[in-house]
Amino acid sequence: MTDNDDPAPPSRRRHAVRLVAVVAFLLGLFYLVAVARVIDVEAVRDAVGATGPAAPLAYVVVSAVLGALFVPGPILAAGSGLLFGPVLGVFVTLGATVGTATIASLIGRRAGRDSARALLGPPRADILDRLIARGGLWAVVGQRFIPGVSDALASYAFGAFGVPLWQMAVGAFIGSAPRAFVYTALGASISDLSSPLVYAAVAVWCVTAIVGAFATHRGYRAWRTRGRSPSG
Repeated sequence: MTDNDDPAPPSRRRHAVRLVAVVAFLLGLFYLVAVARVIDVEAVRDAVGATGPAAPLAYVVVSAVLGALFVPGPILAAGSGLLFGPVLGVFVTLGATVGTATIASLIGRRAGRDSARALLGPPRADILDRLIARGGLWAVVGQRFIPGVSDALASYAFGAFGVPLWQMAVGAFIGSAPRAFVYTALGASISDLSSPLVYAAVAVWCVTAIVGAFATHRGYRAWRTRGRSPSG
């Protein structure tokens, strides 16, 4: 019996060390980019703006990568509004948001999914897979409604837990639409903060925050109930 059990602890430790290393790297990157602001977003925005007709597409690509590097989404969305206005800017912001979710999810899946499943063990990993199959899309949507949660960090975590790529992309698009409007509209109205567009953006943000708090509470209770049901 001991011969069969001996390989397990080193394997679990290896997976745990791998996950800790991935989390430490992401947190370090988050600090450097989101807190210390080592990336000059204004310089990037000016460079993209100089590309002329290709600027919207260029901003989608660049902003998607910067978002995955933890440049705060509101700053990128505001830059989109400043460059392209409130209408085109919203679509540019949404394109970049879906791109960030896709990039972060793929990296999270590649770096952490095997280790996460190994640490959870077959029964819990199978339960998690069933929960994701039934509600992964709406978990992504709901997360986007929660104020103060880094979308990039959440996308890395969703990827590590095996949320399918299509759920990440569709969920990011649906869940990010209200905030995409809010921050893009604020960026487009930076020179006139008393415009009706600003008041509309603030109203949408307040409604989104309330809905997000309510949905998080309900979703957490439902998630726990479903997670317990297979084991009785």
